[in-house]
Amino acid sequence: MGLSVSQLRAIAQQRDRYQTQLNRLKALGKQTSCIEAAVSSACDTLESGTTSFVIYGEPQSGKTEMMICLTAKMLDDGHRVVVHLLNDSVQLLQQNLDRFQRSKLSPAARNFSDVIDPEYSLSAGYHVIFCKKNASDLTKLNQKLERITDKVIIDDEADFATPNALINKGDVTKINALIKKLISHDGIYIGVTATPARLDLNNTFDNDNEKWVNFPPHEAYTGQDVFFPLDTDVQFSLHTLPDTDDSPKYLREAIFRFLVRVAALNLATKADENFSMLIHTSGKKLDHKSDKRPIDDVMNTLSDTHSKKFESYTHEIGKIATKLYGPEQASSILAYIVTNCDQTSTVIMNSERDKNVDFKSATSPAAMFTFVIGGNIVSRGVTFDNLLSMFFTRDSKHKIQQDTYIQRARMFGSRKKHLPYFELTIPEPLYLDWQRCFAFHKLALEAIKTKKGSPVWLADQRIAAVASSSIDKANVVLDKGEMTFPIFDYSSDIERFLHGSNDPISSLRRLQEKIGNDALPDYLIRYVQRILPNGPTSIALHPSSTIENMKDADKDKIERRKGLFGQAKRESPDALHHFKIFYNSKNKARLIYRFNGNITFLKNVKNVG
Repeated sequence: MGLSVSQLRAIAQQRDRYQTQLNRLKALGKQTSCIEAAVSSACDTLESGTTSFVIYGEPQSGKTEMMICLTAKMLDDGHRVVVHLLNDSVQLLQQNLDRFQRSKLSPAARNFSDVIDPEYSLSAGYHVIFCKKNASDLTKLNQKLERITDKVIIDDEADFATPNALINKGDVTKINALIKKLISHDGIYIGVTATPARLDLNNTFDNDNEKWVNFPPHEAYTGQDVFFPLDTDVQFSLHTLPDTDDSPKYLREAIFRFLVRVAALNLATKADENFSMLIHTSGKKLDHKSDKRPIDDVMNTLSDTHSKKFESYTHEIGKIATKLYGPEQASSILAYIVTNCDQTSTVIMNSERDKNVDFKSATSPAAMFTFVIGGNIVSRGVTFDNLLSMFFTRDSKHKIQQDTYIQRARMFGSRKKHLPYFELTIPEPLYLDWQRCFAFHKLALEAIKTKKGSPVWLADQRIAAVASSSIDKANVVLDKGEMTFPIFDYSSDIERFLHGSNDPISSLRRLQEKIGNDALPDYLIRYVQRILPNGPTSIALHPSSTIENMKDADKDKIERRKGLFGQAKRESPDALHHFKIFYNSKNKARLIYRFNGNITFLKNVKNVG
């Protein structure tokens, strides 16, 4: 006997989309615990009544798969319409839309252009809609969704285009206003990004930074600890360039090394795989074309055995192969290169070529030796498979924007397989600035992973947390260089942990054992340990103090808008790193860290009660 209509209806309503997506990933051998942690935490946040928050994670850490699973969970929980907002790039939209559709998520994701068709009805059923963040598309989508309530808006790369850059002029940007209209009074806003500082400091849609959700990286992830280690050796090939000489020979030599590494890797694995080299030298589109000339010069020369430079170029490549892999392998590497050198492709990725070039041939290399040249468009949402080399000479004569440079770390991701063959070529000052960008960023995020405090965003003379126009100056204060960590139980014997040794690092470790890793993060100790220009005197461990005598302090939260430290740094003029415990009458305490350098700490106090 066949199924009745009522039975079919019941079956249709029992779909477990979320579990289906987790099973799909597990069948592919992918770790799902990090995704489950983020989705579960997001659901808890929604259940608590918060309707505007951020999910943050590392660059290139698999957030698209997380968003597929999050969307599935939202649909399972009865949200009929889920809108995904993406950067204003046709290729990026198509890339993400394709991944959603291939996941077999039900319903299939649709481009907004399909949905705005008058014949398309949203009055019943479930809908997943993709839309670019531009005024024209958002206006049309708003018109179509005007009568739809309880929408879920998932904003990919949420710190880009969405924040109100006119906030200090009493005005609102068009994109910000249109997204706010889309959310309406009853919608849910979930921003997803690796760089949430701008969303916090801008107070974008009043998102609550104390309710943010962490999306932890998977086990195969290689990120800042690998590419910008603070206290270990690099596990890849790092080539530093002089800061002033911009001779084209450096790019040519980097191309030679890329060819050698591809050949060595393919010979070792006995597979003719395709790999890419990303060249990020300028944000100017005209420069991208000039960057292409050295590539054409090398590849054309190697393809023409009778060219004038063939002998000199093959000689140089042979020397590099010998240096990297020894004389025995050098000959076979060189032979492999000249045999396969015509398997090459160069893709220029910028907004000018956006509609004319298939970016997929760059992100998933279509030729054995694929070269990708790009500027700003490379920095957002683009994942490069089989990336083996990155040439980065674009130096910033002004302040480096922390969020921008974090997004430029396109070498992050699942790179463990090819890590020994990977090469980063970069001016040393720029590498050190980049390293500090990530150190500042990680210090800020450590404070919110426990969900017990607001983040404090760090900046110095070379590095800005975000563009100044994005900071809501009415609600952001410049802290006096202080960073706070979660509250812990105080007892007088803590003082002996702080002052029982002449080695301040050992004292901090003993204190950490006593009060816990949340109250004194391990990463902070390692960061401090790395920056000790004056040896042990670079660290000052100050005697603890009560907060009860500070009239303008929040004694329960152990906070003070103007900072807690006062003039403590005068007691230790050589110290860069200052630590001090403040406690209240209830024997609760908080550790305060202060950097006595040129660092400014930006903290959003709008949600501080």
